Order: sequence, then structure tokens, then C-alpha cells
Amino acid sequence: MTVLTFQKETPTRTDAETASAASPTDDPQFESRALAAGELAHLLFDQQDRDRIHESWRKLIGGEEFSYRPGLAPAERAALSYARLRLVNDAVEDAEALACDPHRLASLHEWTGFMDGGLCTLASIHYNLFLGSLVDHDDYQQRDLSPFTSMRRTGTFLCTELEHGNDVAAMETVAVLDRATGGFILNTPTPGAQKFMPNTSLIGGPKSAVVAARLVIDGQDQGVFLFLTPLSDENGHLPGVRVRLLPERTGTPVDHCLTAFDHVWLPQEALLEAGHGRLDKDGNLSSNLGNRRKRLLRSIGRVTMGKLCMSAGTLGMSRAALSIAVRYAHSRHISGPKSGERIPLAAHSSHHGRLLDSVATAYAMTFLHRSVVDRWAGHTAQDRGEVERLVAVAKGWITWQAREITTECRERCGAQGLFPSNGLADLPLNIEGGITAEGDNLVIWVKAAAEMVFGHQVDLRDSHDLPPAERQLTDLDFLRDLLAHVEALWQARARKAVRRGPSGDPVARWNGTSGPALEMVSAHSRLKAADAFIAAAAQATDSTARFLLESLCRLFLLQQLREHSGDLLAEERLTVQHVRELPRAIETVVAGLAPHLLTLVDAFDLPDEVLSAIPIASGARLDQYLDSAANDTEPVLT
Repeated sequence: MTVLTFQKETPTRTDAETASAASPTDDPQFESRALAAGELAHLLFDQQDRDRIHESWRKLIGGEEFSYRPGLAPAERAALSYARLRLVNDAVEDAEALACDPHRLASLHEWTGFMDGGLCTLASIHYNLFLGSLVDHDDYQQRDLSPFTSMRRTGTFLCTELEHGNDVAAMETVAVLDRATGGFILNTPTPGAQKFMPNTSLIGGPKSAVVAARLVIDGQDQGVFLFLTPLSDENGHLPGVRVRLLPERTGTPVDHCLTAFDHVWLPQEALLEAGHGRLDKDGNLSSNLGNRRKRLLRSIGRVTMGKLCMSAGTLGMSRAALSIAVRYAHSRHISGPKSGERIPLAAHSSHHGRLLDSVATAYAMTFLHRSVVDRWAGHTAQDRGEVERLVAVAKGWITWQAREITTECRERCGAQGLFPSNGLADLPLNIEGGITAEGDNLVIWVKAAAEMVFGHQVDLRDSHDLPPAERQLTDLDFLRDLLAHVEALWQARARKAVRRGPSGDPVARWNGTSGPALEMVSAHSRLKAADAFIAAAAQATDSTARFLLESLCRLFLLQQLREHSGDLLAEERLTVQHVRELPRAIETVVAGLAPHLLTLVDAFDLPDEVLSAIPIASGARLDQYLDSAANDTEPVLT
């Protein structure tokens, strides 16, 4: 055995580094920063409704129970997420009301997601997919929901099957009407029909599920409905319920399983009934929807709110990542151009420019999400389809951007970003779950694209009659109109592709159309984000806050237009001079925003208790190693 010993050395901080890690109130510009950040936070977090929507969750995550716990095995981490779910429930005055409140339900995910990705998943399943499905059906007031609202039983949602993924229409699980008892026989007929990835293990205590299954009456398939099904009790899984834990996946552990049913009998009241399907006492089905696909969509309608929950969770992760990375960029000092000089990473445009691009996108994501939640909360039967499509488009764009932002932030923190204690390492992997959950992004965008090729009118405002040569790249309205023309351009290309495609081969026809159609959806999502951003900036009353919002929005739009400058030049929407000026215009906006980078992330309003516990966000990145080293023996390598 070879023993290597290392002499301990206590690193020392420079005066500049010590000052950077000091209390923020020591900063002479703290007061003006706080005023601007307060106005920005007011606009970011639902303005007058901020306390009602956000404050209880924000306060909750600052508690000791949500602190980072190192060294836990996957099953222990999953159990911790269930324990925290109960803490969430303790903070909820009315769980049924929460399930019916899109703003508070989305906000729950926004604040808990970056603290515990497993909790974010469990909360979405229990409050939205399970409890939400119960309260969305007519008979819920006759049910005793207290086991679920008190968390004596955790709710889960079983829809996706192993062989069918997003192809829910091909679902095989059946619930056959049992004429002898008036109940149902729930059965998994093939291995491929096993429910894939629901959290149905015994971790977290007794559970019940709403199970999506084909209702079969006298041999006739009536479409997919939901059935309330107990899965386990204090003694284990119930008879006929077969559960097998899936292999460990990336991201924060959740007890994902394969679940099957072996002729499990359910009482008649297990069927969740509403206008789309009711059984009378004789076992006859009545429905206001003659189409089985429409019955399916009505039954699993909670997936739309689920998209808002998933995008909210990844949105919170993005803002948390930026809060950490920006603070690290200001406290981490490196050698400067002069001998002995130390300067912060944030001094370099190669560093702060990338972070500012991400900050601008995070603001755009936040304002888009606020506007979409508002639309969903106020939707009607007449505009439901349009709003559902908007939710799907926003979910795809927000979650994809979140992955890019958290990856960028992790990289900008170097090796420090690889340590989970610094709050960044788990975020990109947890976002992968959000990208896939409630419909894979590409799949839901393809559906939206197919609808929008001919069923959507681009919002072309062209608010000024001036020719492009007389417009400036500092003009937000001009930049916004250019992005609208990008959407219109790709829509026109998609329409042309449809018309020239082979009429006898619909797959080949769509294959030729999907490329430009998806580009259209991408441009549409960014245009909706820009519109929400511009509207928010117009509401700013503080002059500094308005300047920062308009500058950030300008940066966001310029970056979106950069890749389309050739098309816009060819269409004579931009001039040659505009194209030449575009890189410099971006540099100018970045230079103007750079001194305000800390203010912009202060507005994300992460609790001090959370930030102070993250070493690289609190200026204590060295202390975490020194404190542990003081209690360690000398390293031994064998």
C-alpha cells in the first residue's frame, strides 16, 4: 500500500474577493439596485396578485426542510420528495381549490422545481393530474376526497403505456362493464399495455390512481375514460395490482414503475363521469360526444394544465440557475491585464454577454408563461382549442430554452457547477423530464404545426408606414414586426410545400411540409414571448426598470432575428445596412445592460435562505471546502 499525504494549505482571499462576498447592504448602490429590482419583481411575479400566487411557496422553500441533503441513495431521495410533498400539503389551505387555480398551481412548480425536481413531479401528478381529474368531473362532490386532500393517500395518474407512448389513442388497458355487479373489471391484456412510469411503488405510503382505460360494454369499445383505482394500503399492493420498479433514470429520483392489472374489480362509482360519458342504473352509456377520440381528450384534459406545470417548473429552474451563475460571475476573481490585478469574471463580455442573453430569454419566458396562464384561466368552450395549442407551443419553447439556459449557467461556473451542493448540476437533467412529460415537445409542436399551416393568421401589425430604410434596430416595434414577418414567411413556405406534395401519399406530403411548419411554430412562440415582454415593459413606472426591460427585450429580439437576417434581407424587410449593423447593435445593448446584471437577477427574488446555502451564490465557495477539510484526516490513496 502506498500512502500519499498532502500538506494542508489555507487559501486566502484578496481584498476584492472579500468585498464581493460581503453583505449586499455594504454595496453603496444597493438601495438603487433594490428599487429597480423591486419594480422588476413586481412585473415578473403577477403584480398585485404576487402575494396570493407566489408568497406561500416562496416562504416554504426557504425552510430548513428544503435544504440540500448530500449522500442520499435514490430511494431515500424519492422518500424525501414525498415528505416534502406533505409539507406542501400542510401549507395548502384547500387542496381542491388549488387544483382549480391555474395561477397558484403553476406557481407551486415554479418555486419547488429548482429545490427538488422529484417534488415538482410528484406535486404535478398529485394535485393536477390526479386531484384535478377528480374535481373536473361532475360527481366529485359526492366523493370523499379527504384521504387525498389530507395526504393519507397519495394520488397518481396512469395513462401512458409501455408500447404506446404519445399514441394514447392506441391504448389497450380495458375496463369491462360487469353486468352481474354493475362494476368494472380492470385488466392489462398484453405486456405492452402496462402503464409506463407512474409513481406506484410503496415509497411515500398508500396510493390511489386515476387509470385511463377503454370502457367496454357488451363487447363494444366506448372510448377511453378514467377510473379511480386504489393501488396499495399500509400492507402493500392490493390483489391484482402488479408493480415493478423501473431502472434508475437521470435527474432527481422518482419511484417510476411499470404497473399492470390482473382482472381487478372496481365498483360502478370508480368511473369518473361527466357530460362526455355517464352510465345509468341499467349500465347504458350516454355521451354528448359521439366521437371516441373527443371522449379521450376530454377524459385526459388535465394534461393541458400539466403542460403549464411542467413549463413553470423548468422556468423556475432557469431563473435559479441564472441567479447562481451571475452571483458567481461577480464573486469569482481571476488575473487581470495588469500584474497583480484581480478582476471578476463578470468583467469580460465573453462571460457576461452569454449570461445576459440567457437573462433576456428568461424574462421573455416568464412573461410568456404569465400571459398563457392568464389565457388558460379565462378560456371558454369556444376558444379552448386555440388556447390549448398556445399552451402546447409555449411549453415546448420554454422547456427547450430552459435546457439551454441551465446548461449555459453550469458551464459558466466551470467545475464548481458540477457539484450538486452548488445548485446547478441536477437542473439540466431535471429539465429533460419536463421536456418529455405531458407530451414530448416535438410531438406537440408537430400537432400545433399541422393546425397552424392553414388554421392560423399571423399577427402582422406593421405599426408604421415608414420604409425599412428609415427604421432603426433600436425600435422595438420594428423588431417585433420583423419577427412576425419571419413567422409569416415560414407559414407561406409550409403552405407551398403542402400544395406541391404528392396527393396520394399523406405521410410524404407531411414530411415535405413539417420542416417549414415547425420553423413557423418556433417563430410564433418567440413572437408571443416578445409581445408579452413588450406589454410588461410598458407597465413599468420606475425609469430604471423601464430602461432595463426595454433593453432586455431589444436584446431578446435582436438575437431571435440574427439567424433570419438573410431571409428578411431577401424579402426587403431589412436593408444591407441593417444586416451590417446587427452585430454592433447587439454589442451596444449588452454593454448597456452589463452594469445591471446583478439587479436583473435580484428581481428573480430567490429567498435569502436559499441563496445563502449555495456556496458559489453566497461567496462562500472556498469555505465549503475549508470547513470540511478542517474535520478530515489526511487523504490516503491506496
